[in-house]
Amino acid sequence: MSDTEPMPRQPHYRQQGGPPPGPGYPQGGPPPPPDYGHQPSPRRERRPRDGSGSNRTALIIHTVADIAAVFLGLWIMLYLLEANQGNPFVEFVKGVADWLAWWAQDIFTMDNEGVRVFLNYGLPAVIYLLIGHGISARVRRL
Repeated sequence: MSDTEPMPRQPHYRQQGGPPPGPGYPQGGPPPPPDYGHQPSPRRERRPRDGSGSNRTALIIHTVADIAAVFLGLWIMLYLLEANQGNPFVEFVKGVADWLAWWAQDIFTMDNEGVRVFLNYGLPAVIYLLIGHGISARVRRL
């Protein structure tokens, strides 16, 4: 063959029924790729569960319970200190406290209005704290 003559085209090994036989390989085939001293890339492994998702969820539950208790405690403090009921901030805090403690309104009916407000808004605050912190502790253990 001369340099200008094209080489005859060999049929693709898939068309022949398998890879061409190679020297020293019992099943034939091309020689292995050169080894450059690196390992083949491992399969993608599952990320270990470090609990970061459950910790984040527990933190959110814990924070929501704390915020609810803060609003209820703030309303108790504003009421006992006789804050101006017409002030927009005081109205907002009272509205949030009423919304959070709707289920506990008038559980205690006392003659003393300060004690009544303290108990009717303090009980939900304590319950929100206990339940919220209990649930968040349970979620952290998952």
